[in-house]
Amino acid sequence: MYSSIGYSNGHHHHHQPHQQERERMGGGLTSHKDRARRGGRRSRDSLRASEHQQQQQQQQQNDRKPATPCTDFDVAYFHSYAHVGIHEEMIKDRVRTETYRAAIIQNQSFIEGKVVVDVGCGTGILSIFCAQAGAKRVYAVDASDIAVQANEVVKANNLTDKVIVLHGRVEDVEIDEEVDVIISEWMGYMLLYESMLGSVITARDRWLKRGGLILPSYATLYMAPVTHPDRYSESIDFWRNVYGIDMSAMMPLAKQCAFEEPSVETITGENVLTWPHVVKHVDCYTIQIHELESIATTFKFKSMMRAPLHGFAFWFDVEFSTPAISPANNHIPPVVVGSSNSHPMDGCQKKKRANPNEALVLSTAPEDPPTHWQQTMIYFYDPIEVEQDQLIEGSVVLSQSKENARFMNIHLEYASGGRSFVKESVMR
Repeated sequence: MYSSIGYSNGHHHHHQPHQQERERMGGGLTSHKDRARRGGRRSRDSLRASEHQQQQQQQQQNDRKPATPCTDFDVAYFHSYAHVGIHEEMIKDRVRTETYRAAIIQNQSFIEGKVVVDVGCGTGILSIFCAQAGAKRVYAVDASDIAVQANEVVKANNLTDKVIVLHGRVEDVEIDEEVDVIISEWMGYMLLYESMLGSVITARDRWLKRGGLILPSYATLYMAPVTHPDRYSESIDFWRNVYGIDMSAMMPLAKQCAFEEPSVETITGENVLTWPHVVKHVDCYTIQIHELESIATTFKFKSMMRAPLHGFAFWFDVEFSTPAISPANNHIPPVVVGSSNSHPMDGCQKKKRANPNEALVLSTAPEDPPTHWQQTMIYFYDPIEVEQDQLIEGSVVLSQSKENARFMNIHLEYASGGRSFVKESVMR
């Protein structure tokens, strides 16, 4: 379930003090099973679901901008989600699946007798949870061929009167009524990898009623500097003595292969040198698609200990909040209960939640129980020795690749102890 570390090719530069150095990374994401992960599960099919409010829906369709074209990358992406292994891994992630079920139960009063859309339904498990919670109707939307199996699962559980499986992109399928609830497990590695949040936004703008509920309601991406001597020793120092043979000539290549790409792996709180920095806070009620094209932040950390700095870790959490008062329109978030009312601001450092019991949170932080998302690591080719209280500062830009919006370009600049660096990579 939790992968072992993967490697790729790259190019190594020896670092010199007091100069700008560039470490370019060209490959893609590495993970334990080289698996595909999250995104807008879409296809080119266009299906009609209900005849209710047809005239109103037709007017909305006339006013709506044309759907984003489905690219060859999208088709390949959707095809990857037809494989049962991906869905098995996600469902077996008990932290993920049980948190979603708890959120549905917690919000049962907002689901019972209401209309729900499940964006990227996969096998249909969340749709069925919603039906079991008393939803009047659930539209389970998925562009992957897994929708065929989802429909069979719905039939096997005698829920065809409640759950309607739509095989198609959210941008293309037709639902001729407004919905009360949107539920989606859209998060990718590093939160935004594979760009499925855009499909949730599209569903929100097309169908969500004023004051409707979105689950999860908020998401936050974090980063922090980390030390990981064991990982470095395992991948690099191994070559110093191999069965009594000096293979240190292999070390430059080993660094390229081990650290060129972002790596999805599990670390612990002991690896983290500082409180995390908030890269991006996402309000699912107000976020717009264009905001996902590029996300930038500057950071300044102060190391809590003396240790070698090996890179930066990224992780996220999502919050499931309960609406209390309906807003005037879909793009104003409802007043919520069970929310901390102190959502982290972009660019700030975050310690602990003021009261972790106030909201239901799914966390992928190093100190919390592991999930299939693990953490995403950006490693340096060579560690930087830092002293306690030494500053580590810089900036990071996460942008959608022009080649394929589901890929993520990462531009990282960092400096400490009089040395500055630039590292660029692509998660593909």
